[in-house]
Amino acid sequence: MPVANYETYCKMLDHASENNYAFPAINVANVEAANGVLEGLARAKSDGIIQVSIGGGKHASGSVADSALGAISLAQHIHLMAEKYDINIALHTDHCTANNVDSFMRPLIEETAKRRSQGLPNLFNSHMFDGSDIPLEENVKISKELLAECAKNDIILEVEAGVVGGEEDGVSNENVSKDKLYTTPEDMLMFEEVLAEIPNSRYMLAATFGNVHGVYKPGNVKLKPIILKEGQDALKEKHGDEKKYYLVFHGGSGSTKEEIEETLGYGVIKMNIDTDTQYAFSRPIVDHMFKHYDEVLKVEGEVGNKKMYDPRSYLKKAQASMADRVVEACNVLRSSGQTIYK
Repeated sequence: MPVANYETYCKMLDHASENNYAFPAINVANVEAANGVLEGLARAKSDGIIQVSIGGGKHASGSVADSALGAISLAQHIHLMAEKYDINIALHTDHCTANNVDSFMRPLIEETAKRRSQGLPNLFNSHMFDGSDIPLEENVKISKELLAECAKNDIILEVEAGVVGGEEDGVSNENVSKDKLYTTPEDMLMFEEVLAEIPNSRYMLAATFGNVHGVYKPGNVKLKPIILKEGQDALKEKHGDEKKYYLVFHGGSGSTKEEIEETLGYGVIKMNIDTDTQYAFSRPIVDHMFKHYDEVLKVEGEVGNKKMYDPRSYLKKAQASMADRVVEACNVLRSSGQTIYK
């Protein structure tokens, strides 16, 4: 199946919302990670979202250090590989802050516009604007401008209300005020009031409820999923029972199964997973190096063992481990077996 078109992506989100499950949205920075995600989703018979961050795109571009170009390269690879799997794949970009919009998000929107003019499918299905580091009013204003640009090209925009703590992709919110980690119903309603003005548009909302990027021991992160329910209730009270936010869960590493399941009941349809899959990818590489130390290195003038220092030998293991972790994520998020692929 080629990467999902706009209609299919909307159906994916609707189906998840109606059936109380969420898509794992996995960050990738190289083709092995992308292949591992595709393999894992296919094994779980789950549709899913593959996403590229600014740092991931920069890494993929090598010494050129062009985040947008690297994201394009990864997206093109995934477009080719997705055709070999009987599931739906959506492509997304993660955490684009205001100062990176012109160098990252807009060039990717322009690339999609160029492709569409040539009769080709969208490069990315959705983009995230992270305005959590600017005043809320400015965040909403820029979100509206970007949603209008996205809507012209059948792209869904993800926006963020509140701040996700911790550090990810070189952006640190480790010292942010605790009250900013918890979105209010009023904050969520502000996005709806403004973004609803854009015709033929759809958006997802990353509302924060104590989320923190990174990995922490149990008890260190104080999640309050009930905040999501309060936001949904406020939306329904003001705009009618048919209204519902499509919510996104950021900073979920280390969350309990019970906490995750609670958020699914409140309308979370997408959960970002990066830290956990990074570890899953790296762990077998470390194991390989420890077990084959004297074969990977040319110790004391020996020649080593080419089969062991060939990058394919350990990257294949990393890819398989990545796939296993994706299957685990699908099971927890209840997306396993839920593909709407026909």
